[in-house]
Amino acid sequence: MRLSPVERAKTLSSRDFLNTYMKPRRPIILKDFVDPGSPAFKKWNYEYFKEIAGNQKVNIYGSELESLDRVASKPIAQSTFSEYLDIISSSPTENRLFLFNLLSLYPALKDDIHYNDVTNGKILKWLPFMFFGGEGSITRNHIDIDMSHVFITQFQGIKRIWLFPWEQSDLMYKLPYNFHSITNIKEPDYDEFPALRYLNGYEAVIGPGETLYIPSGWWHYIQYETEGYSVSVRALPSSWLEKWRGFKNVVLIRYFDNAMRNIFREIWFRHKVNKAKRKALRAIKKQKSFLI
Repeated sequence: MRLSPVERAKTLSSRDFLNTYMKPRRPIILKDFVDPGSPAFKKWNYEYFKEIAGNQKVNIYGSELESLDRVASKPIAQSTFSEYLDIISSSPTENRLFLFNLLSLYPALKDDIHYNDVTNGKILKWLPFMFFGGEGSITRNHIDIDMSHVFITQFQGIKRIWLFPWEQSDLMYKLPYNFHSITNIKEPDYDEFPALRYLNGYEAVIGPGETLYIPSGWWHYIQYETEGYSVSVRALPSSWLEKWRGFKNVVLIRYFDNAMRNIFREIWFRHKVNKAKRKALRAIKKQKSFLI
């Protein structure tokens, strides 16, 4: 596996961003995608969040590596939002929040973020998502089901993100009819999963105020180097192929997979794992043929 650093840029024009990064689907770290003068950088902190939403009940999620046959793992606990913030502030923990979007509960918070929109109006500013995690927590290697372009901005703490293009899905051991891989790419087992040796990806480390652009369909593995939180916004898929893939994933594939899992259970999961390994072996042969 080879990882290259993601380049950084500031004050890009919309034309340069669209032509150099978005159309060819190249990741980049934008240093001013969110205006540094945005109120969020001054107002937002854990004490402020406790004040406005501390009593909200939240589901807490742990490691996703033990739930490979599910789109999302089951919550391991429940607490108030205030109690969760105390947990991640006090010590390293794998605890994350999933599908708790503070910006939806308190829409006025959206006004605290001012964007320098290099997409020329493509981002969905009205649909932001917020993510919280403890130091050492991870989000397993996955692609976003709707195939959108993603812009993830760090507001507190540091995240390390590994990125791989869609075209390497077979080398990644993508689980058929799902949107994640069956491998632990942070600690790769090259004996069991030899195709991982042929991966070529990128590594990004983002801190407060920095935004990582993740192109449509790109794989991303996320690790919280420190506790913290981020906000992501999306732009709809660019090409008709990406739009079709996103539609198919959302409307057809996930429901088909749920039905098959409910009917065949472990047999269905083993079938998918075996299929992923067969596709990876074929992908290895293609890689070797390029080297001859």
